[in-house]
Amino acid sequence: MAQFTVPAHIITGKGALDEAKDFMKSYGKKALIVTGKHVVKSTMMKTLNDTLDDINIEYSIFDGITGEPTDCMIEEGIQLYRENNCDFLIGIGGGSPLDSAKAIGAMITNPGSIADYNGKEVPNKIPPVVAIPTTAGTGSEVTKFTIITDSKKDIKMLLKGDYLLPELAIVDYEFGLSAPKSITAATGLDALTHAVEAYTSKKASVMTDTLAISAVKRIVKYLPIVYQDGSNEGAREEMAIAALEAGICINNSSVTLVHGMSRPIGALFHVPHGMSNAMLLTKCMAFAAEEVTDRLAILARETKVATSEESDEVAADKFIAKLDEICKICDIPTLREYGIDQEKFESVIEKMATDAVASGSPANTRRAVTKEDCMKLYKEVY
Repeated sequence: MAQFTVPAHIITGKGALDEAKDFMKSYGKKALIVTGKHVVKSTMMKTLNDTLDDINIEYSIFDGITGEPTDCMIEEGIQLYRENNCDFLIGIGGGSPLDSAKAIGAMITNPGSIADYNGKEVPNKIPPVVAIPTTAGTGSEVTKFTIITDSKKDIKMLLKGDYLLPELAIVDYEFGLSAPKSITAATGLDALTHAVEAYTSKKASVMTDTLAISAVKRIVKYLPIVYQDGSNEGAREEMAIAALEAGICINNSSVTLVHGMSRPIGALFHVPHGMSNAMLLTKCMAFAAEEVTDRLAILARETKVATSEESDEVAADKFIAKLDEICKICDIPTLREYGIDQEKFESVIEKMATDAVASGSPANTRRAVTKEDCMKLYKEVY
């Protein structure tokens, strides 16, 4: 038996924000807009502000999300929400502002500190969240998860629960047209990781399989195109849909080994999440391959990198090679090339492996994963 959940409303396509007006009017009279320093100065923000003005919704802006969100940023957002008597939240930007909007909402209606909910279900309903992604990758607009860094323990906390699902996801590919190449690559590879992990997860189902295959096919075809030419609207639209599909997948079948090992790298070395996923993707899929050969072979044939005449083993190897090729096309560096000191990295491998396993994500891998496996993979990836 499989459960399948999505936000109450998803609006996609050019001009989606205009279609969302009636929904936003029903959430309250004042919104807290959660975003970052770049988006707050953009034409996207002006479009959102004009839309809210049109429907007489007041708003305050919290633009304090710099990089990946921390508990300190969330505390600041909570204070602004309360001081300004807001009724609902609008997250606009990449995954960080969207995750932050959900986390702020969680702490408005749930007692204690955010660290109290690490790895736990958020028990109380939160204010409505409107999620507007400006990158094609994280899928946060359609997930019941949020990742926040605990600044005291240097770990990435995972908050989860159906109450964290946004009420409304607004996905307009035009909002991603100005994304720089590095963001396009990191977020696109994040979406690819989501789709591949969801398809190979123990929790995969018929519904997630359908969307995962669709997302992988789109990304394999269109990510190289949009990375080379960010102004290609057709490729941008396809990537926006792929990220949405992949986000729905991980919301329902979860992530596996890659994400489990990626979060500690981000927490300790501040590597952008999508990039650290990409650094790990090929090695982790090669590790899992002995238990998911058939599924990797299907992805190989669906993406036309292998034929039906070739064995599953050959097809699976070709698909893993394709993942590596896409990472290279997108100029993903190794950890060494990124500038991380080898001695410093190796000194925390045991902590990272412990944190990775403790996150629970590696347990969704169809091949059993131990702490020792993670330690070995970290050394190989460096």
